[in-house]
Amino acid sequence: MTPSEEKATVMCRGVRGATTVEENSTEAILEATREMLYIIIRANSMHPADVASAYFTTSVDLNATYPALAARQLGWYDAALLCGHEMQVPDGIERCIRVLIHWNTTRRLEDIVHVYLRGAKGLRPDRRSLPEIPEKELEAAVKHFDMSSLRFDADGQDG
Repeated sequence: MTPSEEKATVMCRGVRGATTVEENSTEAILEATREMLYIIIRANSMHPADVASAYFTTSVDLNATYPALAARQLGWYDAALLCGHEMQVPDGIERCIRVLIHWNTTRRLEDIVHVYLRGAKGLRPDRRSLPEIPEKELEAAVKHFDMSSLRFDADGQDG
């Protein structure tokens, strides 16, 4: 079978995005969230019917409205949407809105476009700048771990 004859496999992929707002107001939150979602949609040629779900978080200083409302305004009527607050990390970005979209697509992971706007541009460092973990350190971490304890016991008989 040639590549053109192969049927592409649909996978559920995660698409990330983040943006910031200047103030805790309904208008600012919805406008910034619509902008972020619109760019994610355009950059990935995303269709509402292919979105399984989306999880929106805000920094705790944002509570004027649910950012998921912006997704509904863009036509995501049937997708499961959820909002929550991001964990409070010292020196975290203030007035930040984030999203994790679960998207059914034939795109490969490396072809997905994640969108970081405004004050959130620095959230995702270039992957090459992440420190590598030495293999010996990884081996040491699992050396004394009983891997058989991870086995699922449907009957609940194993102690």
